[in-house]
Amino acid sequence: MSVNSADRARFLEVVLVKRGRTKIRYPAELLADDGARVTVRAPWAGDAVRDFGFVRFEAGDVFTEHYWRDRWYAVKEVRAATGAVKGWYCDITRPAALLGTELVVEDLDLDLWRSADGADVRRLDEDEFAASGLARTDPAAAAAAAAALDELEALARGDGFAALLA
Repeated sequence: MSVNSADRARFLEVVLVKRGRTKIRYPAELLADDGARVTVRAPWAGDAVRDFGFVRFEAGDVFTEHYWRDRWYAVKEVRAATGAVKGWYCDITRPAALLGTELVVEDLDLDLWRSADGADVRRLDEDEFAASGLARTDPAAAAAAAAALDELEALARGDGFAALLA
């Protein structure tokens, strides 16, 4: 994504950190920042197709990503190149921090998927979370992460998901 200096204020770099190391960084267009939630849009930043079995992320996909400064998750709407909604991929994270033009988010391994029609809601990577040792090294963060996953799952299975992103 090429950004000229006049538009630079409309762009951020999303920095996803995992266990103290940068996992990925990519440019994203800033859509909104209300002080609590930052919303950005970016094309699929992966090098290759990522096939989870229940969804594929691939070139041409566009992600509208919602990050909160006061919540322990991020919600990413995934659209195909055609514009069709594939679903929402939700990362359990520490609250996001906007540092200059970098939006820094720490991934805590737990994830949730909600299909476009809402029929498929699944918790992901609970084994990775358990293996991370966070419950031992930072019990308060582990409890907040588990509570955030429960909250997101309840919203995804009920009527509150659309309101969360409105």
